[in-house]
Amino acid sequence: MIWQVIFCMRLDKFLSNMGKATRTEGSRLARAGKITVNGVTVKKADIHINPDTDIICINGVTVKYKKFAYIMLNKPEGYVSATDDEREKTVLDLLGDEERRLGLFPCGRLDKNTLGLVILTNDGDSAHRCLSPKHHVDKIYKFECKFPLTDENVASLENGVDIGGYFTKPCKIKLDSDTSGEITLTEGKYHQIKRMLEAVDNKITYLERISFGGIMLDSSLDRGEWRYLTIDEEELFIGGNKK
Repeated sequence: MIWQVIFCMRLDKFLSNMGKATRTEGSRLARAGKITVNGVTVKKADIHINPDTDIICINGVTVKYKKFAYIMLNKPEGYVSATDDEREKTVLDLLGDEERRLGLFPCGRLDKNTLGLVILTNDGDSAHRCLSPKHHVDKIYKFECKFPLTDENVASLENGVDIGGYFTKPCKIKLDSDTSGEITLTEGKYHQIKRMLEAVDNKITYLERISFGGIMLDSSLDRGEWRYLTIDEEELFIGGNKK
């Protein structure tokens, strides 16, 4: 005998997971006759549905099921990479109401004043894999520094420097000038690039992440803007870092 496992979920949980309504709002929409399942109006939101096969609509608009969400954000200055903070604005404050209901979190952190690419997701396993040191996921940053970097400085940084009891892993530096360029890391210690430049008696004046695991920051996104990852970008995030 072949057993088929059917994936069931409560309708109100489905709507909440898709960011369309809280459970209370889902119940209210159902009572008002705003929700249909496979073309049939339902009056209760605690019924069980199969999100893979059932067609759920709110006010005639189909709600498509997606297990996880992946968002690219161009982080502006002044926002912290956290899900909540009592004193500071967080990257989640830049999202829409539906997206804030999805349980998203930043994959890795950028300092408050560091700009650029942040990936937001609710896929914990993929995020953990991308951040795991053993997977060596490349992260590329544009930087500017206060003093000119000598060839000796660059060699020291690329080979690894002591940032206070920790010796950094090898990195790559491509200079655009003697005070600016790109740095590629495979790790992400606290204030790492700032501390690396301090280790060679220098100071970061500008820092922007432009790539994470092969996903490039979309140049059409202004600071504070965001979009969902494309299918190819999702593949890079979910599967491209498996080693």
